[in-house]
Amino acid sequence: MKKKLLSLLLVSSIIAVSPVTAYADEVSDEELANEEAESIEEEVVTDNRIIPNGISIGGTDVSGKTVTEAEDVVNSYFADYDSKVFTLSANGQTFTATGKDLCIGAKNPEVVEKAASYGSTGNFAERFKASKDLEDGRGKDFPLSLGADEKGIEFYLNGASSQVNDEASDDYLTRENGQFVFHEGKAGVVVQIPESAALLENFIENDWDGNDTTVELVTEVKEPRGSKEELAEIKDLLGSFTTDYSSSSKARKNNVANGVGFINGTILYPGDEFSVLNCITPFTAENGYMLAGSYENGTTVETYGGGICQVSTTLYGAVREAELGVVTRSSHSMIVTYVKPSQDAAISESGGKDFQIKNNKSYPIYIEGYCDGNNAYFNIYGKEEDDPGHSVAYETEITGVNVQNTTWVGDPNVPLGKMTTTVGGHTGYTARLWKIVYENGTEVSRDVYNNSKYNPSNRTVTVGIASEDPNLSYAMLQAIATQDVNVIANAIATYAPGVANSTPFIITPKYQVTNAAPANEAAPAADTTNAAPDATTDPAAVPAN
Repeated sequence: MKKKLLSLLLVSSIIAVSPVTAYADEVSDEELANEEAESIEEEVVTDNRIIPNGISIGGTDVSGKTVTEAEDVVNSYFADYDSKVFTLSANGQTFTATGKDLCIGAKNPEVVEKAASYGSTGNFAERFKASKDLEDGRGKDFPLSLGADEKGIEFYLNGASSQVNDEASDDYLTRENGQFVFHEGKAGVVVQIPESAALLENFIENDWDGNDTTVELVTEVKEPRGSKEELAEIKDLLGSFTTDYSSSSKARKNNVANGVGFINGTILYPGDEFSVLNCITPFTAENGYMLAGSYENGTTVETYGGGICQVSTTLYGAVREAELGVVTRSSHSMIVTYVKPSQDAAISESGGKDFQIKNNKSYPIYIEGYCDGNNAYFNIYGKEEDDPGHSVAYETEITGVNVQNTTWVGDPNVPLGKMTTTVGGHTGYTARLWKIVYENGTEVSRDVYNNSKYNPSNRTVTVGIASEDPNLSYAMLQAIATQDVNVIANAIATYAPGVANSTPFIITPKYQVTNAAPANEAAPAADTTNAAPDATTDPAAVPAN
């Protein structure tokens, strides 16, 4: 029985986590599962120890059989139970399970080991008596006990019980014409998995007659959370933030508005955690997303949901202003333009980047999000618990600048000296965000709120080498081959004087190293005691700006 459950769990886990493999011919999930199951079977070690004569298990003679053959006898003994039908009832509804689903088998699977070692274990007197009994024809029968594996039943119920669960829906609010409107939830009835598994195990082992049967599962009524009075406390604007996406493509604007719409109306009760990734995924056309630019391995590619990080970043701004708890936050792999460094929050379905928050307040909060075609907005409402003189501010400090390299490429189809940027590239930065708390206008604390790292990505600039004079073309190509910006600049000035170029030879970073501490004080060391989790720099696909 336990071996059966182990194989089931192993196959399930292998299917869930195995990397996708390309096959010349299409292979179905069922065929892959069968291959995995077969590989597990092939790893089973055969036990060739011989069962002594005169030994039976559950009334079946296993004399002279190997341990592996005796185990097959035990499995056959319980095989008839695999097809037995259990009608499981809950919440006025039913679903069926088989004995195999409930992992019915031997309660004492060690019986085969005991049979194999009979007469060869124990003290001298015990071994002598057992051997003598067998020699004299007094055989030994090892009874079998019917059992069920509680963990196996839990495994099954975790997936199957959703057929009869009636989930509760919490009381909630909508915001209409600037006012909150209360909506009443409803109670639900859900199966209690551990309690139901224990009930089924006890029934199978002690009360079941071996026939098809019906069992009532353990359920619990789940009342809706919240009340009209509790939600009425949501009336104060705790924090708000806006970002501009007016220059975005139509597809990117769609993605931002789509993501904001998923989050709009979220209510978090005290202690609740909220995952932006879980709320707005999957990034598919069926879920309302379009193809737009996103970062992947240092470059920009077209992916469904491109631009979605502006949604999480805008929410991050409102969360900071409301002083909600931040559970997980990551910076982008490369810098974005719609907020200052360390004020972004990246999302990546494939890279595992999420933005998660926690309601650390004593009352529920309501998240309002909307777009107007040019800007994304998030407002967080709740009950103001701070004194009127309390306020916060956030300052970005640039701690390092890593200017990207430039690759210069000659282009024979472009006039001599004409420069064109074909890949823009990004300057790399390290940054931290400071949280400054004021009470009645006086600064009372200044702590590091997060740390961020943004990788550089190289730019590519083509330089025209087309000329009626091949000597000039050759000279320009030689200058480009040095990849030295001064040599290339002098060559253009010498061989193509007066050429109009908007591409700069030298990159001037948008941000310079700064110091967020007061001018008369050295910047304090990063205090991570109360800081939000540091940003990661996973280069997996992250929607770009």
